[in-house]
Amino acid sequence: MFGEVFNHEWYPFTNQAEIDRVRKITKEDILAMDGRHPSNPNIRLDVLKDEEFEMVMLTDMVKRIIDSDVNDRKCVMVMCNPNPTYRKVAYMLQELKVNMRNVKFYMMDEWADEDGNIAPLSYRAGFGHAFREFMIKNIQGLGFREENFIYHSNETTPVFSKMLEEDGEADIIYSGPGWPGHLAFIDPVDDWFKPTMEEYLEQGAKVARLHPLTIAQNSLHGAFGYSGDISKVPPKGAMMGPRDAMKAKNVLDMHGITTAGTKVTWQRLTSRLCIFGKPDQHVPASILQLRDKPTHMIMSENLASTIEPDDYFQY
Repeated sequence: MFGEVFNHEWYPFTNQAEIDRVRKITKEDILAMDGRHPSNPNIRLDVLKDEEFEMVMLTDMVKRIIDSDVNDRKCVMVMCNPNPTYRKVAYMLQELKVNMRNVKFYMMDEWADEDGNIAPLSYRAGFGHAFREFMIKNIQGLGFREENFIYHSNETTPVFSKMLEEDGEADIIYSGPGWPGHLAFIDPVDDWFKPTMEEYLEQGAKVARLHPLTIAQNSLHGAFGYSGDISKVPPKGAMMGPRDAMKAKNVLDMHGITTAGTKVTWQRLTSRLCIFGKPDQHVPASILQLRDKPTHMIMSENLASTIEPDDYFQY
């Protein structure tokens, strides 16, 4: 029977009642929350103008690195992959002549092939490669030590979570959900599901299969030619685990991805499930709602926009 919704067996979001509920959350509803999350007082929720969105992440990074220098204190940062932003961060650090002796960068995730081999730094579409090109190469002379650049590899991923623990856990994780609600590359796939949420949250870093929506999403990334060439996108990833996100001292979770700056975005519904939906292993980034430590979630105005049909808009 032809209806309003359809069940796709490959679609990771299985709770239709939650989908229907969060879809109805309007921009006005979100703004009326006045920076407060509906269920967790540890979460600060802001809606920013689209042109201000990047500035929050950039400022947070620069401030933490400056503080690590001024206070002579270690700063452990888990980095996502907003490539051009890192050039801006590096430029500011160079202009301010900040000493980065205390900074340690961990890469959040990385690609892996069908056999679980993790992409080397030479892989052009790799996150470690991008971070090295856009950040590491542009902070030379500021006291940063190469051994403090921790990227996923066949050697480091098995001990990634242990290394974070030995470093006192992350001071900050920068994150943002993917189309299937992933946190880092923690996708809603069998490699991660556990009988209880408690067991799920205890899992550390590993190599796991990626959801088809993650592969489709990334086929639009510039590193893969932004042309929907799914055959170019690796089938697996190496990533931090849920335990790393739960133990981090701070998380800055960003919701602002659009299609080349247009109003089109797959993230508008996904973000509502992650921020306002019931925490669920089928929506991995929703676990951030369970954190008992400071968590800052920001939505661009575009992402917060009310979800409604537009009969005259095509793709």
